Amino acid sequence: MTDMAPTCLTREAIAATYERIRPHIRRTPVLEIAAEDLGLQGFAPVLKLELTQHSGSFKARGAFANLLLREVPAAGVAAASGGNHGAAVAYAAMRLGRKGRIFVPEISSPAKIQRIRGYGAELAIGGTDYAEALAACEAYIAATGALSVHAFDQVETMLGQGSVGLELEAQVSDLDTLLVAVGGGGLIGGIAAWYEGRTKVIGVEPRLAPTLAMALAAGRPVDAPAGGLAADSLAPKRIGELVFPIAQRHVTAAVLVADEAIAGAQRTLWETTRILAEPGAAAPLAALLSKAYVPASGERVGILVSGANTTAVSFDG
Repeated sequence: MTDMAPTCLTREAIAATYERIRPHIRRTPVLEIAAEDLGLQGFAPVLKLELTQHSGSFKARGAFANLLLREVPAAGVAAASGGNHGAAVAYAAMRLGRKGRIFVPEISSPAKIQRIRGYGAELAIGGTDYAEALAACEAYIAATGALSVHAFDQVETMLGQGSVGLELEAQVSDLDTLLVAVGGGGLIGGIAAWYEGRTKVIGVEPRLAPTLAMALAAGRPVDAPAGGLAADSLAPKRIGELVFPIAQRHVTAAVLVADEAIAGAQRTLWETTRILAEPGAAAPLAALLSKAYVPASGERVGILVSGANTTAVSFDG
């Protein structure tokens, strides 16, 4: 982990990071969708389409922030990942001419593994979950001196992810609420640090992987279950230590959604917009469709669709 403190996660630092990474990332689009198209009433959600980002998810922002803001040794960079972070680090390393080694657990999807290999990084597959892949990655870093690029609990990672909030606010200035999927918390931590309570930020987690919800209830990061449909992206063992104080301060709530609701939201995104989102990316919409989060009358709601690294799925029937 970095030696920088969470207090470095300011709006000014996020803006400065955005200027550094901007030549290497896409300014992803937004899509306003009619409520009736989603079977909802009373408001038109705005989708922020981070699934169109390089490497297929928002993670490219944090990956480039790490490689551009930190000194990369000759041994290159190493990262543990459920898949999206690994693909992003592999992509950034390829673009910047650095060596990369990525550790993923056996539950990582074939689509994400294929992405990582396609970007030319060395790939190590092993362990049943993210925590075991992280342990293997840390052993490799200790042996080689490679630069650790943590998936979520690192200031540079959150500075990069916070640029999603910066960009979205420039595109849609009147959001009341933004729904954000939570795994380890790097994305919601960066976004919450950007908005600083000016827009309500709601975390959305699978019921089978309630890392932030359990931490908020306990008042500290605690071990949580790590299962469910979105386990390759939203099921680390616990919320990040650096993430948690930011979440305590600036995240309004964490709501939980069932796997069935996530699958239904995937289907709805495909049928209404032809957006093929991975399970973790569909979780925020699932919160609306399942009424895990119910907006107030006239509330302007944003939904972050964070990634699309999934194999094609048939939604027939």
